[in-house]
Amino acid sequence: MTIKNTAVLKGTSPYSAVITREQFLFYETRTTAKLVTEGLSREEVVNRIVADNLFQYPTEKSVRRMALTCLKRLDALEDDSLVATIARRPQDTAKQICLYAMMKQYRLIWDFMITVIGEKYRLLDTSFGKIDINGYFLRLQEQDDWVATWSDSTITKLKQVLLKLLVDNEYLDSTKSEKLNPVLISPILEAAIRESGNAQALTAFNCFG
Repeated sequence: MTIKNTAVLKGTSPYSAVITREQFLFYETRTTAKLVTEGLSREEVVNRIVADNLFQYPTEKSVRRMALTCLKRLDALEDDSLVATIARRPQDTAKQICLYAMMKQYRLIWDFMITVIGEKYRLLDTSFGKIDINGYFLRLQEQDDWVATWSDSTITKLKQVLLKLLVDNEYLDSTKSEKLNPVLISPILEAAIRESGNAQALTAFNCFG
């Protein structure tokens, strides 16, 4: 496949494999949210994070890149009150909103959380295994020409990221767990999702009706 054709496929697809580098980043996103709520500009937020190495990364370049990633994630929420909640509320509530921010930023996660996890909750099916996550990527590869070009190693890494995301948010007890835990959505997040018109996202948090 030529470079030009690859660029066209990438440009027309809603999916990206960038989360192989970016992960959940809860600590980093929360740190960034705190600076945003202090009233700092985007440039000031990034400069503070870099100058004080608030993420404790080995290189300035990696710190700057992830600071910008966290800002984009907060932007994806399109809700200043949710950003403030990430900064100030208890960890379980803040983590849920960070997961929602990832759903909003990455179509790959949005579709997974709704079509796989949300559907499990809707059917009252608490089983979860490799067959579910493998099936999700098989469907994506069949439906999207860009995803179909991804290497096996990229797909494997994405599966690992999604599994860890579920563990970080207590949907699973471990990456080897075969049972989904019951999830209770934060009232703050539920209200924000309903107000934004993204009610479809509620299913990812075991919220129906």
